[in-house]
Amino acid sequence: MKDQDRKPVVYILSDSIGETAELVAKAAISQYNGNSAEIRRVPYVNDEQTVAEVAEEARDTGGIIVYTVIMPELRRLVKKYAELYGIPHVDIMGPTMEALSRVMPGEPRLEPGLVRRLDAQYFRRVEAIEFAVKYDDGKDPRGLALADLVLIGVSRTSKTPLSMYLAHKQIKVANVPLVPEIQPPEELFRLDRTKVVGLTISPNQLYEIRKERLLSLGLHHQSAYASLERILEELEYAEGIMKKIGCPIFDVTNKAVEETAGKLLELIRRQREDE
Repeated sequence: MKDQDRKPVVYILSDSIGETAELVAKAAISQYNGNSAEIRRVPYVNDEQTVAEVAEEARDTGGIIVYTVIMPELRRLVKKYAELYGIPHVDIMGPTMEALSRVMPGEPRLEPGLVRRLDAQYFRRVEAIEFAVKYDDGKDPRGLALADLVLIGVSRTSKTPLSMYLAHKQIKVANVPLVPEIQPPEELFRLDRTKVVGLTISPNQLYEIRKERLLSLGLHHQSAYASLERILEELEYAEGIMKKIGCPIFDVTNKAVEETAGKLLELIRRQREDE
């Protein structure tokens, strides 16, 4: 093959997987009127020998090196060998890190692959939020077995706000309302009791919460939903279900969602340590 017919070679060198450098290289290559280049990715570089071997190959093929390297010493090695062999090279991460050092507080962590870990955390959080929405208020009992935690309690005991708060902590939470006239799903009683948490509240506070809820909806606050007699009946029924399951019970009376969520997270942490 004639030299003019040979595709240029772009060496992607990274101390992580090299995805960022490859995306940048492909974006630049796409600007050349449909012409293409061969991309050779070299991930997880962490020693001088690998850097030297890539540089020698790039010299022999007439290629270029595009690199995203976090560790300053490794970055200097890539630059040294590229200059030694006269190889065109582009440091994507270095100049950005140096510019940020002038405005960012503290020192960088210098950990390769952090962005991928952050992306993974983001997607786990989104998945947990979608889970909380899908299995909110007992919508689909099939989701109970898939949950990290199942919250049970009467109406207005913060089940949904707690589910969403914990979802942002990447915890998959389902919740089931307990109503005397409706039998809880059988799936609830088949769960490991450590995965279930009951929520209770003082009757007087629940009365005030429900009364305000009805007023906000333009409904009469004398409805049975907000009557103290009905509330006592529901709480007694819910307590019976929780005792039957044998799950821990959290009292949310005068508790902010953040406070209760903190206790639930601690419970989950201890349970995972015991596994």
